[in-house]
Amino acid sequence: MNYNKKTVKDIDVKGRKVLLRCDFNVPQDKATGAITDDKRIRAALPTIQYLLDQGAAVIACSHLGKPEPSFDKWAKKQAEKGKDPASLTKEKWEKTLEALCMEPVAKRLGELLGRDVVLAGDVVGPDAQAKAAALQPGEIMLLQNTRFEKGETKNDPELAKAMAGLAGADGVYVSDAFGAVHRAHASTAGVAAYLPAVSGFLIEKELEIMGGALADPKRPLVAILGGSKVSSKIGVINHLLDIADMIIIGGGMAYTFAKAQGGSVGTSLLESDWLDYCNEMIAKAKGKGVKLLLPVDTQCAKEFSADAQPELHDTMSIPDGMMGMDIGPKTIEEYAAAVKGAGTVIWNGPMGVFEFANFAEGTRAVAKALAETDAITIIGGGDSAAAVAQLGFADKMTHISTGGGASLEFLEGKELPGVACLLDK
Repeated sequence: MNYNKKTVKDIDVKGRKVLLRCDFNVPQDKATGAITDDKRIRAALPTIQYLLDQGAAVIACSHLGKPEPSFDKWAKKQAEKGKDPASLTKEKWEKTLEALCMEPVAKRLGELLGRDVVLAGDVVGPDAQAKAAALQPGEIMLLQNTRFEKGETKNDPELAKAMAGLAGADGVYVSDAFGAVHRAHASTAGVAAYLPAVSGFLIEKELEIMGGALADPKRPLVAILGGSKVSSKIGVINHLLDIADMIIIGGGMAYTFAKAQGGSVGTSLLESDWLDYCNEMIAKAKGKGVKLLLPVDTQCAKEFSADAQPELHDTMSIPDGMMGMDIGPKTIEEYAAAVKGAGTVIWNGPMGVFEFANFAEGTRAVAKALAETDAITIIGGGDSAAAVAQLGFADKMTHISTGGGASLEFLEGKELPGVACLLDK
């Protein structure tokens, strides 16, 4: 994939309307609707402020949550979950949509920018059209939740054309929602068929740092892969075996690797269907001269509980009735030493159940090792990003990706639709 894409600095936006795709999919309090973490809104501010300072009129858009824009589909899904069909009224469906409207986002964005943000009552309807037409250079508006439109997730060309039309004949599309670029939706990829498309500063940074680490890394390149399942990291492991010098495995998926090699894993998380795959990856690593590190000792527990007491065992000999919950001290020492000599480290997935204090030491130790190394350190979004922030090491990392699924697909070497559609430099 070509990572060398044009940015907002490569195009003149003065006096033009800019359709800006942001990632405002922020967590909210279920009872009050209040935004509980505005990090994603803050992350968009540099691009928004630049566009406004350059004299653009900004039409921002984003999805929020997973609304079902069709009453019939919503009712069917609720019935499948065991809800009484008689209780599934249009009024209840409308309330689910109301809870995911963009009003709290517009309010918070306005507070952070120190200016009014005009909120449209729809995405491409009469209100959005009227407000977009009236928008002046240096002003910003926010469209309603893009997923209120049935055609959004289907990348409907008519919806994409209508969204692009809001920016007018001289409009520009700016993509700055890295967390959504792995999806070919109308607002992330489709609109680029109708407007010149460039990246904002967030995506520019992702492509520069993550793309650079994959295309031309400072070596040795060490990839640390954790998380619960081998199946969710198949493509990542396979791709990184072609470019990394060392791969470190932790988290729940380590037990499938242990079982594949004849180990006993007790009641640990196990994907029996992936044993052969694990052995294939071990063989591939050996054939390519890539060092593959697996846990040698494991902190175990009798139950999956925050109060469970850790019990140390060899990873290949976890007793019946015990489950692996974190990497042990010998493994921590080995992994920390490996990180110390790295040129570039990419980390995706925690080493254990870091949400439980008794089983957070492996993840904490790896985060500390990354914080202390001179290597370029890249945290691949999702749980890894949450862990680094929770453990207080976020400011010590070179780059923390703003994408979850997008980061994972990036590491797999997949083409990201929301990046592929941007103009090449």
